[in-house]
Amino acid sequence: MIDDYLRGHDGVITLAQAKLAGLSQDAVNRRVRSGKWLRCSPGVYFADDRPFTESARVRAAVWSAGPNAAASGLAAAWWHEVTKYPPDTVEVTIPRTGHHPQRLGVRLRRRDLDPTDIVERRGLRVTALALTVVEAAARRGGGAKLMDNALQRHTELRDLWRAHLRNKGRHGSPAARRLLIAAADGARSEAERLLIKLLRGAQITGWKANYRLGRCVIDVAFPAHKLAIEADGWAFHSDQEVFQHDRVRQNEIALMGWQVLRFTWLDLTEYPQRVTAEIRFAIECRSGASASFRTGAAR
Repeated sequence: MIDDYLRGHDGVITLAQAKLAGLSQDAVNRRVRSGKWLRCSPGVYFADDRPFTESARVRAAVWSAGPNAAASGLAAAWWHEVTKYPPDTVEVTIPRTGHHPQRLGVRLRRRDLDPTDIVERRGLRVTALALTVVEAAARRGGGAKLMDNALQRHTELRDLWRAHLRNKGRHGSPAARRLLIAAADGARSEAERLLIKLLRGAQITGWKANYRLGRCVIDVAFPAHKLAIEADGWAFHSDQEVFQHDRVRQNEIALMGWQVLRFTWLDLTEYPQRVTAEIRFAIECRSGASASFRTGAAR
C-alpha cells in the first residue's frame, strides 16, 4: 500500500499519510535512519529509490506548508499544464492564520481562498484553473503570453474575470486587471495604441495612424518609405475568417509596392525594444532603396 501511494505521489509522503497507511512513528523513523526516506521538512518525506523530479519538488513544497496549503501562481500553472516549465521558486498559498516559516525555494503567500478557487489535481491541492491563470499571468515569467495561451486552450475570459473579482486586493491584482482589460478590448485597438506609444517613446517620426491606401486602412504607415506596420491583437480572438482577411489585405498592400511588418500583442508587450529596432531597420533599408532608385533613374 505504501509503495502504491509513493508511486502515485512522486515518491513524496507526509507523516499523517504514512500513519493512515498503517505505519507507526517508529517505522517512519527507521526508514529515515536507514536512508530509504529523506526528510524534506518536518513531517514530509521522499522515498530515495527514485529520481527527485520537478513534480516531487512542487509536491513536497506544498505539503510542507500544511494540509490547507495550495500551489499557486506559476507553480499551479505548471501543475495545470498551462506552462511547459516549472518555476525555480514554488509559490504556495496558505491561510492567513498559517505560521509556517519561509523555506528556500518556496514563496509563501498568506490569504484565505474561496473553496471555489481550490481544486485537487493528482492528489495535490492547487488553485483552480481560472485563478491560477489570473495570478500566474501577473508574475514575472507569466505575462500576456501565458494568459493568451490559456484563453486559446484551457479557459474563457469570463471565468478569469470572475476569479479576479473574487480575489481583489491580492498580490499582482492591478497587473492582472490590466491584462484582462486588454484581452476584453479585443486587443487589436489596444495593440494599435501600444504601437503608437512605442513609436513616440522611441522618437520615431514620419508615421501616420489609420492611413488609407486603396481599399485598405493601415494601422501605422510611413508613407515616405512605403512601410506599413500592422498590429495584431491576442491570438485567442483570432479565427480562420479574420486570419484569411488579414492575409488578403496584407497581399494587397504588398502588391502596391509597400513593405508590411506585423507585430502581435506579445511582441508589443514582451519585446518592445525588438519591435522598435525592426521598424528602424526597415526604415533605413527602405530609405537606402529609395536613394539607390533615384540615383539610378538620374543616370
